[in-house]
Amino acid sequence: MANTVRIKRSTGSSAPTSLENAELAFAEGTEVLYYGKGTGGAGGSATTINAVGGKGKFWDKDTTYTANYVLAGPTTGSATALAVRALVAADIPSVAHTKISDFDTGVRVNRLDQMAAPTASVSLNSQTITNLADPVNTQDAATKGFVEATSQGLDVKDSCTAATTGNITISTALNNGDTLDGVTLSTNDRVLVKDQSTASQNGIYIVSASPARAADLAAGADAAGFFTFVEKGTVNADNGFVCTSDKGSAVVGTNNLTIAQFSGAGQVIAGNGLDKSGNTLSVDLKANGGLVIESTEIAVDLAASSITGTLPVTKLTSLTSSVAELNILDGVTSTTAELNILDGVTSTAAELNILDGVTSTAAELNILDGVTATTTELNTCCDGDTSATSTTLAAADRLVMNDAGTMVQVALSDLVTFLENGSVSGFDIDGGTY
Repeated sequence: MANTVRIKRSTGSSAPTSLENAELAFAEGTEVLYYGKGTGGAGGSATTINAVGGKGKFWDKDTTYTANYVLAGPTTGSATALAVRALVAADIPSVAHTKISDFDTGVRVNRLDQMAAPTASVSLNSQTITNLADPVNTQDAATKGFVEATSQGLDVKDSCTAATTGNITISTALNNGDTLDGVTLSTNDRVLVKDQSTASQNGIYIVSASPARAADLAAGADAAGFFTFVEKGTVNADNGFVCTSDKGSAVVGTNNLTIAQFSGAGQVIAGNGLDKSGNTLSVDLKANGGLVIESTEIAVDLAASSITGTLPVTKLTSLTSSVAELNILDGVTSTTAELNILDGVTSTAAELNILDGVTSTAAELNILDGVTATTTELNTCCDGDTSATSTTLAAADRLVMNDAGTMVQVALSDLVTFLENGSVSGFDIDGGTY
């Protein structure tokens, strides 16, 4: 007969009147499970008897649930038993705002930044917005003071087709068909002249048979803070320039005008190892010097013929072997096949050092010859491996046991047979009745 583990039970419906500490009892009439609670420790009579389960009539207070879950019946359909489920809109009855005493007051104290963003134009009913901060981003609103200060600080002019890169003779260099900074000029093109030896000649000119200053920066005008973009040119394309001469000493045609680059990559100067063409920077690589460009990226060519210098052994900082240790390989006669045995070995230095000083004979080491166990199997059996896996057991599965001093494999079915034989195993637990 198979062994059976039973708890105390009753065919009636009443609760037990007494239990031992931590003893269980089951009333079959009501299908309720009871637990004897004592004062701690093993054995002894229970001081209270609690119903702890049976037919789903008892609620577990220890299980935790996420926010917005409720213990409730269904929101629609037939009545069912209570269950833990997510809170839905149907669980909350509709309440008119007039029934909430402070609703209107509470809404008024909400800030605009707490409200949803508008999806259409918003009318301010011809009212002004006061106490506005100065703008930071491109699409920010601007205050009147910010606009006035900005408009006074920078005088934007129409863009120029090209700009000078050095001193020119204005009368002969700004005619139709002339070339300036790689740009072929046409009549009525605007040109920024900024590099004259006589700085009072600087300004914006119109290309023609007789070049003249542009109307928006004519002689006598105040050039302080004027700003313009240059559209074309090998050097100056897409760069912005500003007149840095101070107001009162920036009269066009009278004062020397200093015009400096305001935006664009042209203000970058190529240093050692760099080249610059217009607004383009590139790496100045030594021929066969060890650095190459591969698919727009810098790479190292260790076979380059012009690499200078040698690499000192002291630079191999990741090596931990000493010269004496490396010399151990001097005179080794191992074949390629013998060395390839080490290919893929993942042992650490500490693991390999275990072999240092080993005095085992060939016969002793040959004991391992033919072993098919994996590292995981050996570690599980012999190395105290504490990891555990979930495995579906079968009757034919084996246990390794010590049988009177001899290690043997025992089928799980043999263990079951032993436990089922109560006269041999003494395995029979019965909680009795109440």
